[in-house]
Amino acid sequence: MNIPIGLFVEKFIDFLLNNFQPVFSSISKTIEGFMSSVEGALLYLPPLIFMVILALFAWFLANRNIAIFTILSLLLVFGMGLWVSFVQTFVLVIVSGIFSLIIGIPMGILSSSYRTLDRVTTPILDLMQTMPPFVYLIPAVMFFGIGQVPGVISTVIFAMPPAIRLTKLGLKQVPDELEEVGHSFGLKPMEMLFKIKLPMALPSIMAGINQSIMLSLSMVVIASMIGASGLGSKVLNGIQRMEIGIGFEAGLSVVILAIILDRITGNIKFNRKKSV
Repeated sequence: MNIPIGLFVEKFIDFLLNNFQPVFSSISKTIEGFMSSVEGALLYLPPLIFMVILALFAWFLANRNIAIFTILSLLLVFGMGLWVSFVQTFVLVIVSGIFSLIIGIPMGILSSSYRTLDRVTTPILDLMQTMPPFVYLIPAVMFFGIGQVPGVISTVIFAMPPAIRLTKLGLKQVPDELEEVGHSFGLKPMEMLFKIKLPMALPSIMAGINQSIMLSLSMVVIASMIGASGLGSKVLNGIQRMEIGIGFEAGLSVVILAIILDRITGNIKFNRKKSV
């Protein structure tokens, strides 16, 4: 017995391409224009200025040690001659992470409030998290062509589930007693959400943000297979040409970016607790 699921998927993709191609083109141009503007602005800055700004962010959001590590590691990346590729990857990760959170956090809030939506999204999230990431590249290329845009789209799909799940988990773990207190003070649903639920769920939400960013980084090399520039393309070139040195330097730069973003996002929760 042969169940042609793949044939149904192909027909659905063809339907979308035949009827919504202008929409996909508009989305592609918008994302590409936004990324080009951000990338151009960051590359216009002198590298040292960019390093100092990122180090100050690390100091403000995390601590002094992470700030020192940030500026020293970025000097290493610059010394290896990978600064342009590093900035391209940084933009890809940040833009993908922002889109993942813009979609994921509201979806997590809605899923925690509506049981039917939760039941519908749970198997979809399971599919998104267990599907091999290479599979996302095929429809991304068909809809958006080759380049940065399909890399961003496939990265968003891959990195979004943790933001949804952990936001939903954090809101569901808010004690009922606190909600009863909010009701006793006459808080409306939106006031309850922003004054009680979200502050209590913030540690879980921050964990979701951290995981989404880390998953975005894990797609850097994979996205380079469909034309996404940056450090991933350097790693891919090193693999294709069997040049271990180039691949190692680019991989080390990816690790540096991962550590910087992980330490910054992972310590925001700590700073909040400390201020309280």
